[in-house]
Amino acid sequence: MLSGLDHLVITVTDISRAVDFYSRVLGLEVRYRDRERVDLMLGDVALRLHWTATDVTPRAATPTPGSLDLCLRSLLPLDEVQRHLEALEVEVELGPVTRQGATGEITSLYLRDPDGNLLELSRPVKPRAV
Repeated sequence: MLSGLDHLVITVTDISRAVDFYSRVLGLEVRYRDRERVDLMLGDVALRLHWTATDVTPRAATPTPGSLDLCLRSLLPLDEVQRHLEALEVEVELGPVTRQGATGEITSLYLRDPDGNLLELSRPVKPRAV
């Protein structure tokens, strides 16, 4: 019945600060929708930023900044990602550590966005067979 994810809403307290973090730190492409909503492109999925004070409807019953726990797959080896984060003075909260991902074992780094959302950046331990 379902085929995938189109977009995921991240509630933020400051759109400009969130756009800076996700574009500068994680390299996501920014697509401005309006003053209260911005899409950050992750392949063909949008991470849609919603400002806490928006009156856009419909929305979640209790949109809360800092309540998201999101795992993202990295194209780069995690040691390169870690050096990039260190150069930008972004704190790695945990990692690299081994975890279980959707399709197998992954190695992950954990950090937080400006609103306190937990972001896990991961790479598969073993490359997937094609």
